[in-house]
Amino acid sequence: MRDDTSHASTPLTTRESGWLTPSIQKAHDRSETFGLCASTCPDYDVLPRAELQLKLEQSRVLCAHATPVMETLHEQIVNTQSMIVLTDADGLILHSIGDDDFLQRAEKVALRPGANWAEDRQGTNAIGTAITERSATVVHGEQHYLAANRFLTCSSVPILDPYGDLIGVLDVTGDHRSYHQHTMALAKMSVQMIENHLFTSTFRETLQIAFHGRPEFLGTLMEGIVAFTCDGRFLSANRSAQFQLGMPLAALRAHTLSSLFGLTSPQLIDRLRVSHGQHISLDLHNGTVVCANVEFRRPTLASGGWPSGLQDDARPARASALRPAATPGALSRLSYLDTGDPQVAAVIGKVRKVIGKDIPILITGETGTGKELLAQAIHNDSPRRSNAFVAVNCASIPETLIESELFGYEEGAFTGARRKGALGKLLQANGGTLFLDEIGDMPYPLQVRLLRVLQERQVNPLGSNKSIPVDIAIVCATHRDLREMIAQNRFRDDLYYRLNGLVVKLPPLRERTDLATVIHKMLQSELPDCASGRRLIVAEEVMTLFEQCAWPGNFRQLGNLLRTAAAMVDDDGEIRCEHLPDDFFEDLRRNPDAPSAATCSQTAGTVQAVRLQDVATSTIAAAVARHGGNVSAAARDLGISRNTIYRKMPALSSTGSAPDDL
Repeated sequence: MRDDTSHASTPLTTRESGWLTPSIQKAHDRSETFGLCASTCPDYDVLPRAELQLKLEQSRVLCAHATPVMETLHEQIVNTQSMIVLTDADGLILHSIGDDDFLQRAEKVALRPGANWAEDRQGTNAIGTAITERSATVVHGEQHYLAANRFLTCSSVPILDPYGDLIGVLDVTGDHRSYHQHTMALAKMSVQMIENHLFTSTFRETLQIAFHGRPEFLGTLMEGIVAFTCDGRFLSANRSAQFQLGMPLAALRAHTLSSLFGLTSPQLIDRLRVSHGQHISLDLHNGTVVCANVEFRRPTLASGGWPSGLQDDARPARASALRPAATPGALSRLSYLDTGDPQVAAVIGKVRKVIGKDIPILITGETGTGKELLAQAIHNDSPRRSNAFVAVNCASIPETLIESELFGYEEGAFTGARRKGALGKLLQANGGTLFLDEIGDMPYPLQVRLLRVLQERQVNPLGSNKSIPVDIAIVCATHRDLREMIAQNRFRDDLYYRLNGLVVKLPPLRERTDLATVIHKMLQSELPDCASGRRLIVAEEVMTLFEQCAWPGNFRQLGNLLRTAAAMVDDDGEIRCEHLPDDFFEDLRRNPDAPSAATCSQTAGTVQAVRLQDVATSTIAAAVARHGGNVSAAARDLGISRNTIYRKMPALSSTGSAPDDL
């Protein structure tokens, strides 16, 4: 490597260079605060092979979508003395390709997998600065803080996942003498391709609208893509869609199909029926008319169906839509579930190590602790994510039907069987993941058949002599003690040892340390804003009560409570004590570790006081007593009608404050 930068031993200043941009100058200032010196020999801290493999496993989805795009980009810049680098959100290099001779030079500055290029390690550089600024960044030659890196020019673009979170950086690095202005444009286009691939892969079983003001841009990187649930609830939008709609992702989350495109799901279905597979015209909320292709991607049988009228005869605008895949949702990734609780983090860490390695996973824990959510996240972070995730609740299917549900059947296999038979859940999950919830409730005789399928990887539908090969990943869950069931001869030990490749236990909500974070994410991703359009928040005194609750129903109870409170909240969007259902306070009283009523009184007002009807009753009672039982005078004082006071009479009589003029 030619040493053409050794003369630079101190960081550049604006006065000396005159051409440092404000953002680069800020990055230099940060580098100084990190205690770095421009002449210091960099410490690249390259990860050992085993640790790098774990990081690659954790970023498997990103790598799978980015690698082919990187190879295409490399073909466009080959023989330009440059290389292409992919990092994770922390600046750790995951993958790199490029010209052989330049790669050898880059090796000397550790531009290779396992090296970390965060700003606090390498000073001002395109990768680290792009992560800090969350924006596309070029760092040219002597703009690098460390002298050792000043023979480089680097163009870095952050990669965002479909939920707007930073997940990595794509960087094009070359000799500073051969820098081309079009390099950044190519990097941005490549990132757009990666993000669009991630978007369509994540939101498979959804209503997707691809649109642009000019029809020739449909099917290109310029098209906007928006995903909705089947009932029109907004899920996400790619960068082009955000630009065309004139709103960032955070603002779009408050909208629906109807508010953005001016029509409901059934109306959109009607438009598709008469379009004969051609694109349709839609009106944006701002009055702009766009051309659009619409896809209704059918859910698997496990995840519910589309509205009636679509399931049977509507056809998607693109034939590729008809394939089963992962159910979308903000909570369907392992990274999203990692909200700060050490027990949950340990579970996720163990799971990440076995994903994609044909090791069955058994999830245990109380009812409502999020076992299916974890199973869905495991699938969506696995190499099988583009195929079906099929969930079967072994406790909810009648014992007489569970065999046919799992294995399927041929026509005429039993009385009431459908014509042409039915595909069982095992075959529906072929190539994907089968989630057996409440596996402890599976009938004992059926456990033998399931064990045989897992061992032989073949399925025999009822009424058929034909064996069908099946390739599935198995994730099971139960709230029961399977070892105790084995001792009672209620669960087969051979099946148990076939299923428990990795056993993890989800903690109950009362034992978690991340309750506030969990509630915040649930309010942001699962519940609509209040009527005024404000985001929902939880009052401090309510959060105190939440932390004192035992949550016997875990996430199911918490979710129902938040939905109820969201429906009752005022225009300010703050969930206060008066918005909580009465049974929550009953649970609070029954919790031996919860504070007494007197303590509740000090922190949130007494339970009686937080009920609006009790507040009204006590206020009216006081007014009537103050006016010697005169209802008319009390009504004038309170600014309410006499009838309002009369409607409160049963409550008043129970307090001994019935008025004298009745």
